[in-house]
Amino acid sequence: MRFGFLLLVVCVGVSAAEFEIKDEAEFAKIVGKDAKVQKLASGMKFVEGPVWIPAEKMVVYSDIPNNALMKWSAKDGHGTFRNPSHHTNGTFLTPEGLLVCCEHSTRRVTRTEKDGSITVLADAYEGKKLNSPNDVAIKSDGTLWITDPPYGIPKTEKQEQPKQYVYRLDPRTKTVKAVIDDCDKPNGLCFSPDEKKLYVADSGKPRHIRVFDVNDDGTLANGRVFCAIDKGAPDGIRCDSDGRVYSSAQEGVQVFNKEGALIAKILVPEPPANLCFGGEDKKTLFITARTSLYSIQLLTTGAQKP
Repeated sequence: MRFGFLLLVVCVGVSAAEFEIKDEAEFAKIVGKDAKVQKLASGMKFVEGPVWIPAEKMVVYSDIPNNALMKWSAKDGHGTFRNPSHHTNGTFLTPEGLLVCCEHSTRRVTRTEKDGSITVLADAYEGKKLNSPNDVAIKSDGTLWITDPPYGIPKTEKQEQPKQYVYRLDPRTKTVKAVIDDCDKPNGLCFSPDEKKLYVADSGKPRHIRVFDVNDDGTLANGRVFCAIDKGAPDGIRCDSDGRVYSSAQEGVQVFNKEGALIAKILVPEPPANLCFGGEDKKTLFITARTSLYSIQLLTTGAQKP
């Protein structure tokens, strides 16, 4: 079937119960009384890695099996942003607003320059190919923090890395350092608003989110379990400006307070894989869930840069 044949542009409210609330007071700070989950577009194969592009007022996200990056905006609706995408999964913006992509089929991390050219930031560690870069978070100092599980290694290729690392990449020197080496399947990751903590989702056997203290020299310390996911596994994660952690899970998006206690679940008709904050006020939560893109308007803003 030709790519794009099934694309449907929709913007409808999602019926049925939409929230499972554990902490009413905290939930009221996050979601307004009239907020609803909206389906923005559908007909993809498996969507991931959303990122808000402020300059274009649009969200870009991955349709991995279709080897494409998609886009959606309130003005222009839904369409294709880039095809082929080298089976890009996670995406993020540099402080300068440049798009960074974790490419599965090329096993590399790239940056799209202002002129449209592609710069390879990393494709190996200690002389061996990366597994299949999955997700990326970028600090305000420009360093990239990358998870590298083997999920996307092409079937004709083999894993070369002995472990599933989390890397720190300095784009100025292209130096890649392994900062975490004891995750089963490191997946989504994000920083706290002050960037003093790094959260890492492990979608392997543990099915939990860990948190690490970030030292000034770029090393990590005091790794511990932040929370566990009760149904499904954590994948994409984000922090809001108040330090709450949002994680995709089987039933929807699970929201945790800074101590790791569950506040609520934002229920979604399809199991989500990833999410990001966006919109001009950074209060729209965009959710990629299997074949569709969803959103919900929140009362709080996202913490990610820029």
